[in-house]
Amino acid sequence: QVQLVESGGGLVQPGGSLRLTCAASTSLFEIHSMGWYRQIPEKQRELVADISSSGHINNATSVKGRVSISRDASRNTVYLEINTLKPDATAVYYCHADQLLHHSWGQGTQVTVSS
Repeated sequence: QVQLVESGGGLVQPGGSLRLTCAASTSLFEIHSMGWYRQIPEKQRELVADISSSGHINNATSVKGRVSISRDASRNTVYLEINTLKPDATAVYYCHADQLLHHSWGQGTQVTVSS
C-alpha cells in the first residue's frame, strides 16, 4: 500500500485560503486516482475532490468553485487549494489513494476556520 503524508492544515480566518499537500510514497502513475476527503466529528467522511491518473477532476457540489485539486507527478504530490474559507469548512482533511485493489489513507490534517 502507498504511504500518504498530508501537510498544510492550520488555523485560517474566514475568507482566507489554504493549500494542502499530500505526498505519496510511490509514483502517481501507479495510482488510479487520488483525492481529498474531510470529516467532522460524528459525521461520515465526505469527498472534497479527486483527480484521476488521466487528469480527470471531480469536485464535490458543496465546494465547487472554491477548491482546486492538482498534482505534480514529478514530486508524487497532490495539492488541494481551498479559497474563500467558511467556518463550515472546519474539519480533518484526509488524502486518499485508490489503487483499485488497495485503498490508502493519510493520517489527516486539521483545518480550522475561525476568527
